[in-house]
Amino acid sequence: MEPQETESRPKLPAELNLDDGNHGGSKSYWWVWLLIFAAIGYGCYRLYLRETTKSQQTAAKREMMRKPQNLPVVASTAISGNLPVYLRALGTVTAFNTVTVKPQVDGPLDQVLFHEGQFVHKGDLLAEIDPRPFQVALQQAEGNLAKDEAVLKDAQAIYARDQELYNAQIIAKQQLDTQAATQSQARASIAVDQAAINNAKLQLSYTRIIAPISGRIGLRQVDAGNIVHASDPNGIAIITQLQPISVLFSIPQDQLPAVLAKLRQGAKLRVEAYNQDESVKLATGTLLTVDNQIDATTGTSKLKAIFDNTDNKLFPNQFVNIKLWLNTERNVTIVPAVAIQRGPTGTFVYLIQNDNTVTVRPVKVGLTEGNDVSIDDGLKPGDSVVVDGAEKLTDGMKVNARPARPENLKRRSQG
Repeated sequence: MEPQETESRPKLPAELNLDDGNHGGSKSYWWVWLLIFAAIGYGCYRLYLRETTKSQQTAAKREMMRKPQNLPVVASTAISGNLPVYLRALGTVTAFNTVTVKPQVDGPLDQVLFHEGQFVHKGDLLAEIDPRPFQVALQQAEGNLAKDEAVLKDAQAIYARDQELYNAQIIAKQQLDTQAATQSQARASIAVDQAAINNAKLQLSYTRIIAPISGRIGLRQVDAGNIVHASDPNGIAIITQLQPISVLFSIPQDQLPAVLAKLRQGAKLRVEAYNQDESVKLATGTLLTVDNQIDATTGTSKLKAIFDNTDNKLFPNQFVNIKLWLNTERNVTIVPAVAIQRGPTGTFVYLIQNDNTVTVRPVKVGLTEGNDVSIDDGLKPGDSVVVDGAEKLTDGMKVNARPARPENLKRRSQG
């Protein structure tokens, strides 16, 4: 009889459950399955909520797209104000007077007494020429005068003696007449000598070169020590009068009658000078005169304005923009020029009504000045018009209007 082998392999859990007849272990895993089913159910619920929310958002967007939106625009209010009427032109600043300082006598330039760019006054000493030759000439003329005065005195004495001799019938009448003529010649010589003295004094005074006008002196053309001549073309320096100063500008011949009419009425027409982009007003002056003829080549007439220029903002040969005041339209309806639209039927604006809808309003445009226009018909003060965003508008469209910048409205109200 073979001995029985002892089973040594380990038992599996299932085998343990079956062999032992104890089923309590399988009941301990039911909660695991419960958690799995709960997680699956929660995930399905979250997915359902997400899809539902997405559908609702899509529907809301579609609804918003179907619903018309108010178009954003910029609006400005028509105001009642004064609108100045200007003629515009490009002008050139010119010195009121320009003088080339030249020597009037020849000689060595002893000294130059001015600084380049200095403001000089009429009568200021600018330079000196060596005066010694002219002083000698003056002394010579004075010596000739003294000699001729002595000759005259002697001639007068001889004439007096001859007169007594003639009265005594000692000498002939011819001798007395000859002595009278000699006396007259001496007087004439004295007159010539006096003229020579005056001329010598004048030539001597020319050695002191004096400023003939007040103004700003330019660059020095000659240094001290050089021989200068009255015939030198360049002179010593150039003085330019800056106060007052003038501006030359031209206007079309069609605008000339209005200017002349104002001048005939005695009006002082205001002229304003601006820099190149008209952002800074440089000076204010008055119209001085109008040229006596029209340029046949350009069809324009030249005008000349005068400015005090006390602050020296205007400089010769400077280009400036000119605004010549003609008139001021008072109590007119003013809107920004950008509000004016043009179509097949004429000019119009988009008028914003109380319900934020726009309507096309035909208008009659009057004067234009800068960024503003006057409205002769179609608007009244207080009306709100579109100034930006009009290219997307149609009649009856809803808008969301925001006001234009206040500084623009302030500028227009002060026009």
